[in-house]
Amino acid sequence: MTDPDPYLTVAERARAAFEVRGSEFIGHVGPVSSVEGAETFVDAIRTEYDDATHNVPAYRVPATPPEERSSNGHGDASVMIREYASDDGEPSGSAGKPALNVLQGRDLRNVVVVITRYYGGTNLGVGGLVRAYGRATKEAIEAAGIREEVPHRQLTVTTSYDDSGTVRGILESVGVDFEANYDVDVRFAVRVPVVDVAEIEDRLRSATSGRVSIDG
Repeated sequence: MTDPDPYLTVAERARAAFEVRGSEFIGHVGPVSSVEGAETFVDAIRTEYDDATHNVPAYRVPATPPEERSSNGHGDASVMIREYASDDGEPSGSAGKPALNVLQGRDLRNVVVVITRYYGGTNLGVGGLVRAYGRATKEAIEAAGIREEVPHRQLTVTTSYDDSGTVRGILESVGVDFEANYDVDVRFAVRVPVVDVAEIEDRLRSATSGRVSIDG
């Protein structure tokens, strides 16, 4: 699907901890941009808490990394969301799914959570586990905060010195972030909201009579 629209994710990495009948639950959450980033986060928590009884992961992230996402020719990045959860040895459906359900219910993406549990000697039952893993996810998200993220694309705009002032003027007028490198040609590294890519490309080509080169 094409998805140039803003989405919700967590603002930063955070953790939250509590006890239920002797078992300690620690929720860890963080923003990530890919499956690889999510798996790296999960592996880091598992390594840090390798003495825990369970480390339960769940995430909702783009299925492909940003540099491999296709474009439909109008500046809209094609993004498929991958959802993943594991019970990590807890009874089926009692741990990973409740955590993922919270991410879905909050409509969060580009997010990963790992719930660490230290068993306290008292069985909580499936219902108790569902509540505890859901609570740990919610409290970690609340600790991190939620922010709206606007999807961006990175463009490389290459032009001659004669047209560089025109290009810079357009980029400044639309308020996008960019860096300029003056070498044989002038190269602008530009970060553009996906929804605005086509319009900005058209303006740059029109103002330079097509002499500008745009990649990304």
